Amino acid sequence: MQKTIRQSYHAILDDPFPERMEIHFISAGRRSTLVYEKVSWEIAGERRGLRYGENPGQPAALYRLLNGNLVLGEVETIAPGRYLVSDAELLQSGKHPGKINLTDADNALNILRYMTGRPTVAIMKHNNPSGVAMADTLLEAYLKADLADHVAAFGGCIALNRVVDRPTAEAIAARYAEVVVAPGYAAGAVDVLARRKNLRIMRIDNMERLGEFAPQHFVDFKSLIDGGIIAQLSYTPQAQTKADLRLAEAEHAGQTYRIERAPTEQEYADMLFGWLVEAGVTSNSVLYVKDGVTLGIGVGEQDRVGVAQIARDKAYRKLADRLAFERHGVICGALKDPNERRRIDAEVAERRGDLVGAAMVSDAFFPFRDGVDVGLQEGVTAVIQPGGSLNDYQAIQACNEAGATMVLTGQRSFKH
Repeated sequence: MQKTIRQSYHAILDDPFPERMEIHFISAGRRSTLVYEKVSWEIAGERRGLRYGENPGQPAALYRLLNGNLVLGEVETIAPGRYLVSDAELLQSGKHPGKINLTDADNALNILRYMTGRPTVAIMKHNNPSGVAMADTLLEAYLKADLADHVAAFGGCIALNRVVDRPTAEAIAARYAEVVVAPGYAAGAVDVLARRKNLRIMRIDNMERLGEFAPQHFVDFKSLIDGGIIAQLSYTPQAQTKADLRLAEAEHAGQTYRIERAPTEQEYADMLFGWLVEAGVTSNSVLYVKDGVTLGIGVGEQDRVGVAQIARDKAYRKLADRLAFERHGVICGALKDPNERRRIDAEVAERRGDLVGAAMVSDAFFPFRDGVDVGLQEGVTAVIQPGGSLNDYQAIQACNEAGATMVLTGQRSFKH
């Protein structure tokens, strides 16, 4: 059985999907049609599509938009020919891509399209970021994103919003990854990355213009188990600049509650960075960020206080792993010296997971103050959330008591 399971990961499935697909929208006698063509690559002398879907033995196909002029209400959806992942050039594949490789790359670009101003790296695992970081150089951004969660980054999808230089390629090649995607590669960088024979190295020319995709909408389809389909326009965060945020304010029992302290410029920067990372995080989620780097990301939970605690606990664990790796080349759990393990644990506790001065990001409102209290008790000084709870006043009170600040986006950021 074990051998059969392992072999299944190397199997190439027959592709039963047609070469073209059309989706028709018909309203009041008018028809708009989206026409798609199946994507394949030249691999080992053969044309091949997706390796498999989410699991081995699950056939899948990738289609790119070939034609269409759909307008829904006043929103015109993205025009054909402006491709990103659906037209990625495979510079090396080894094992050619499966569905998860491409959806990880796509969701990374969903985050990076809002962060074109500085070198930024998003490392994805199971369609969620394990670490996102922006910095002055691409190498610094990659190293920070990798160390934000050194364990989860292993075998992930690394997306970079700048041409990959040789030093960054050397750092990436020192670790195991499934996918690297970038707008280009400097001389020698691909040769360095190709040391990892099964690494999928992808180049997407349109990443040079990734910021142009930030306001674009597409039709987001969700299939139901009875064959039904839910269609929605894709989500775009409205709050992308400092001017789009407002200091938290709420009415309760005839009284107005207001945040007493305005954010610093660094707090604004971290809150906006975290809010835009949220666009690629599965809900229910809370994350903590500091100095343009994610510290702890809690995803896909059922209660907000619980996910705030998970993100906090991850910040502690990931700092311990980072310190151990920087000093000894291994994660904290692999340290053989119990005394060094205790020293690192003590340092992490003293630094409170580096959450002091961090920003707390929530994709939806806090139903009660217990959620925001989780971050404030660790030294968080800034909170960003949509607002809209009957108990917003409680969260405002909590921040004022802690000397922290809070801003509202006025828009929820759920992703399922």
